[in-house]
Amino acid sequence: MNVGDLFWVEFPAGAGRAQAGRRPAIVAQATTASASLPALLLVPLTTQLDALRFPGTVLVEPSPANGLRRPSVALVFQLAAVDKRFLGSRLGRVSDAVMAGIWSALDEVMGR
Repeated sequence: MNVGDLFWVEFPAGAGRAQAGRRPAIVAQATTASASLPALLLVPLTTQLDALRFPGTVLVEPSPANGLRRPSVALVFQLAAVDKRFLGSRLGRVSDAVMAGIWSALDEVMGR
């Protein structure tokens, strides 16, 4: 697993407005950490484009490389640590431009 890989993930039911259920998510954790940790840092996606009104979001357009069928919003502000057992099949990989947007959005929500 590499940063920017896109997987189907079964997010466990959380509290409040946290994303739950089966949905695509982007790996946001270094490969070296992924090899030795039981959980992954993931950015969940939604197809609810109105989520772009929130800070800490990035538009991800479908492409053959990422395997998405619909435009989606990366919910960077909902970065989650998820047990690897909830990881499903790999869809593809997001572009370097999308990852740059994710890092920028993460800096924004963390006040960096």
